[in-house]
Amino acid sequence: MRRVYQRSAARRDLVEHYVYLAEQANLDTAERFFARAEHTFVELAENREMGAGLTLHHPKLAGLRKWRVTDFESFLIFYVPRSDGVSIIRVLHASQDWWRALSM
Repeated sequence: MRRVYQRSAARRDLVEHYVYLAEQANLDTAERFFARAEHTFVELAENREMGAGLTLHHPKLAGLRKWRVTDFESFLIFYVPRSDGVSIIRVLHASQDWWRALSM
């Protein structure tokens, strides 16, 4: 089984989205979001080239790819494939200025 690495920004993103969904929708939706995000991370680790490639000029983000959280298409996962899995860089809502959020 391939590994999933989460950067601290991605973990913060998950918590923020969880809290928002719990407050604005309900706890069941927040729990389902979190579970679907974790499931999608595992799918990406097993199929590292699944997402669309992005071109960013920052060398630390070379090879960055984008995919959606299963069943929560408005939430985007930004990740970098690794030889042993994936590094989850950020999990952002599609309405966010994610180009700015990704610039380091």
